[in-house]
Amino acid sequence: MPDLTALAWVLLAFSAFMVGVSKTALPGANTISIALFAAVLPARASTGALLLLLIVGDMLALWLYRRHADWPALVRLAPAVGVGIVLGVLFLAVADDTWVRRVIAVILLLVIAFTLWRRRRTSADAPTGGRIAAWGYGSLGGFTTMVANAGGPVMTMYFLASRFPAAAFLGTAAWFFAIVNVVKVPFSIGLGIITPATLLLDLVLVPAVLVGGFVGWNLMKRMPQRVFERIVIVLTVVGALYLLFA
Repeated sequence: MPDLTALAWVLLAFSAFMVGVSKTALPGANTISIALFAAVLPARASTGALLLLLIVGDMLALWLYRRHADWPALVRLAPAVGVGIVLGVLFLAVADDTWVRRVIAVILLLVIAFTLWRRRRTSADAPTGGRIAAWGYGSLGGFTTMVANAGGPVMTMYFLASRFPAAAFLGTAAWFFAIVNVVKVPFSIGLGIITPATLLLDLVLVPAVLVGGFVGWNLMKRMPQRVFERIVIVLTVVGALYLLFA
């Protein structure tokens, strides 16, 4: 178990709480968790610890929203995400941390601008997340999740472009991220990112994830669709700016 101050534990507990909220109500809110974990723990340790908490949040989201997933959308995304992951591996072989963050931030801002532009050019109810969009967003999502665990904002924009109702949005995202995050675990163990100390730390923080998840779930039941979409966009922009200037 890492030797941390009381303030550090408070920050980690709050971060874990926000992981739960992000998985059950406000996709993109876990940007706060990424920032705080990186501030409190060494970079590699923070990545491994946060990955396991994200998986706990994924499991909770699946339990709550498992019946709302759009499986045809997930099937369309699968090949593109695979291509993106391979490209991410190649990029990591030649880029340093600074370039990784900046490239992903620029991609996110372009994705947000493109998504909002497409939504304005189409009717209010017409989805803009078809097959071509699935390849574009899916490859970018695979790329960003491989290089910096930052695939959430990209895929959030795809689900937003598809104009899913809030429950379908969260259910489809839950299955997507649960599968992707579990696939990362063996690689993280092999790289020494996940260790016995990581498991002990996360055991202490798991209750905060569960509390955040149920708080988010109750919030979701009272949130209008338009408010949900606006909050998602704002949090995604914040995440992109954090990666760009951190």
